[in-house]
Amino acid sequence: MRKNPTPSELAILDVLWNLGPATVREVHEKLNPGKSTGYTTTLKLLQIMVEKNLVRRDEAQKAHVYRAGIPRKQAQSQLVSDLVDKLFGGSASGLVMQALSSKRASAAERAEIRKLLDEMERDSR
Repeated sequence: MRKNPTPSELAILDVLWNLGPATVREVHEKLNPGKSTGYTTTLKLLQIMVEKNLVRRDEAQKAHVYRAGIPRKQAQSQLVSDLVDKLFGGSASGLVMQALSSKRASAAERAEIRKLLDEMERDSR
């Protein structure tokens, strides 16, 4: 079983999901625009993420190219499931109620939620 990514690893995954395959330098520049934080820190995180199967490394070129090892949806599902279990005692409704009371959903988001609930209702019959 894969461990959930840390916040720093999630930031790197977000860069790779948005950019696609990228070198350490490209990832580092997106993570730290205009900052002098360490390139080697980004490299070390990517190396750890390879070991955890969160990213894949292509060593065919001189500069290694990294790509996300898991799709965004899979990471979201994994993290939400863990959150529901740890903070809401396994209650999906507890998570949804907290999310909707913490941040106002747009009309489009509410319509999407209604549609999902309607589909779930139909499927349970």
